[in-house]
Amino acid sequence: MLFRQLYDRESSTFTYLIADPGSHRALLVDPVLGQVERDFKLLQELNLTLCFCVETHIHADHITGTHQLQSKTGCLSIVPAQAPAACADRHLEDGEVLTLGDISLKAIATPGHTDSHNAYWVNGDHILTGDALFIRGCGRTDFQSGDAGTLYDSVTQKLFTLPDATLVYPGHDYHGLTVSTIQEERQWNPRFKGRGRNTFIEFMNALDLPDPQKMMEAVPANECCGRVDSATAR
Repeated sequence: MLFRQLYDRESSTFTYLIADPGSHRALLVDPVLGQVERDFKLLQELNLTLCFCVETHIHADHITGTHQLQSKTGCLSIVPAQAPAACADRHLEDGEVLTLGDISLKAIATPGHTDSHNAYWVNGDHILTGDALFIRGCGRTDFQSGDAGTLYDSVTQKLFTLPDATLVYPGHDYHGLTVSTIQEERQWNPRFKGRGRNTFIEFMNALDLPDPQKMMEAVPANECCGRVDSATAR
């Protein structure tokens, strides 16, 4: 498996390039509009055919690069089940598996940060956690129908029950961390360590965070799969 972790400094977003070396077929998870040329160049350099752009959720901090990448490659757009994106070619249900040669990408529904969110378990040893679980943190729960109790259940009942050695690759990082493991996060993540469900809810509800700077433009654009012209026309 070819696996690359790519970074957008402006939004602190990780994009993941995953490809099957045998067939040269690839997918991108959480592409960023401002990095489309970088990603497209890398695909060309590695002689890869982009088949899918996959979103963990409808983002509020950046506009997805899916629409532009579709225009360049003809790839399909994939979002979680129930995500408000009628433009998507496919909505992945909990437990559904997307295959690409020898690669399997299993959707694990992990709502809470938003009301429709998937983590993706890749080949049984990598978990792309989106904004449900960060390295030593987690996504916020105070907008887009987020819910702290639901996020606690998603992380503790679905992600923390994966094998200990599973590599954790988050959707964002703000501290220079790139990869962890399920065992590490279960043991050391301060958002969850020593907190029951009720205390987690109290903690998250008291955070009082400012809205993401691009929220008003990013959410409607991402509901249109990154088509900025469609979003502004709504």
